[in-house]
Order: sequence, then C-alpha cells, then structure tokens
Amino acid sequence: MRVLTVVAAALVAGDGRVLLAQRPPGKSLAGLWEFPGGKLEPGEAPEAGLARELMEELGISAGPLQPISFVSHAYADFHLLMLLYLCRQWQGRPEGRDGQSLRWELPAAMAALPMPPADVPLIAALAQALGQ
Repeated sequence: MRVLTVVAAALVAGDGRVLLAQRPPGKSLAGLWEFPGGKLEPGEAPEAGLARELMEELGISAGPLQPISFVSHAYADFHLLMLLYLCRQWQGRPEGRDGQSLRWELPAAMAALPMPPADVPLIAALAQALGQ
C-alpha cells in the first residue's frame, strides 16, 4: 500500500476560529470539510510544501508554522500521513482558488461537520494547542 504524506494548516483567527476548506466536486471525499493543505513534492520540506500549498490554494503567504500534531490513517487504497501545523499570522485574505468553499469554525463546532476520517482526530489536538 502506498503512503501519501500531506501537510495541513490550522489557520487561527484572532477570535480562535480556524479556517476549513470544503473539498470540491470531482475530488475524492467531495463535500467534506478539511484543514487546507496538500501533498508534498518529492524532496520537499514539510514547511516549504505547506507554504506552497497555502499560496496555491488560498492565495496567502503563511507566517510562522508550528507543528502541533500528525495522524496516520489507512484508507482503502493508500495510507495517509498528515502533519498539522498551527499558523496565526499570514499575509493576504484567504480565498478558495480551487473553487472550494471556506468557513471559519471554533474547534468545538468542528465535530458536527462532515470531515475526512483522517482530519477528525486532529480536532482534539488543535483544541488543546489553542487552550479551548
């Protein structure tokens, strides 16, 4: 089974809400809400890959990226290793450049949203990192 390494960001606004992106139609797990990010390129450092993905997907330049958790999840046809980073500063206004919808939510409200199975365990780690 192939292993896919992805990086994701918890972009945290001043009021403690976190940005989530909805997977667009036509992609696997379409309609589910996830932490923005994406696949690493071969040889790419996780922080560099996340900065690239955030620029490509949201049009923002991320400030300091702090690793807070990871998840290892077996899907039917691949194994996902996802690294989650906390980001409280960025330049630009996030917008869904791939046609994805965006929303800001407190971690406590995320459990009620349909999310990919790999993202769900990260909610508790995020809430702990934010003291919520």
